[in-house]
Amino acid sequence: MLEIGKVAVIGAGTMGAGIAQASALAGYRVVLYDISEDVLHKALTGIQASIDQGVVRGKIAAEAAEAAKTALTLTTSLAEAAQVDLVIEAAPEIIDLKRQIFGELESQAPAHTIFASNTSSLSINVLAAATQRQDRFVGLHFFNPAHVMKLVEVIRGDFTSQTTLASALAYVGQLGKTAVLCQDTPAFIVNRVARPFYGEAFRLLGENAADHATIDKLLKSLGFRMGPFELIDLIGCDVNFAVTQSVYEATFHDPKYRPHPIQQRMVESGRLGRKTGRGFYEYKE
Repeated sequence: MLEIGKVAVIGAGTMGAGIAQASALAGYRVVLYDISEDVLHKALTGIQASIDQGVVRGKIAAEAAEAAKTALTLTTSLAEAAQVDLVIEAAPEIIDLKRQIFGELESQAPAHTIFASNTSSLSINVLAAATQRQDRFVGLHFFNPAHVMKLVEVIRGDFTSQTTLASALAYVGQLGKTAVLCQDTPAFIVNRVARPFYGEAFRLLGENAADHATIDKLLKSLGFRMGPFELIDLIGCDVNFAVTQSVYEATFHDPKYRPHPIQQRMVESGRLGRKTGRGFYEYKE
């Protein structure tokens, strides 16, 4: 098993920042990469504020908070980010983009470096095929917010070695999270189960059976902590739509996974949820 000491997170968006924060708080040295310096600094500001809030709430010791802050490094150099033990890609859910990133990382990372993708629905085998280290490639699917949610899907590709798997499981354990091992199947476990949760809600909305707020209220009355539309706004309407499209394609257009026109309309009109200030609900800073 490879002992992981330094981790790189590729992509400083919501998921990437959350993974970086969780890794730093777990004692890892972390390199956070993005092509945009503005995005990097915004992510760092958010991470530091979140850590400080954890101290105020008594969730994080002051010493651990300071150590985590100093463990974080920002970079716009992919070559610099590659000099680690574990690279976790958290780029947008676009397969060609992810494969391009891994192809570039392949030529710059040390031979021992493990590659992981935070993809929520794309094939680990297809992503791994962009590299020459399919035995050192694994899926690590975190859930939003990544520094809070305890579950991590650990996806084994057809060629993922037992050593790589053991290292990935140890890393997730060090974060204090619960690892669920699964094979490389369309949408893995959670997103596969969640498609009908969202899909039926969209169909009800599209048929004017009820408005989105009523549907959310009804689902929460059954014990769900959030309704489907509240959850979509949190995740991002664009992410939800991309995952639905991916599952639909991967299952050869199985009708139960078919996207709904409302999803496309929300994305094309820029109503992506919390991150844009407006989705199915409106949000103030």
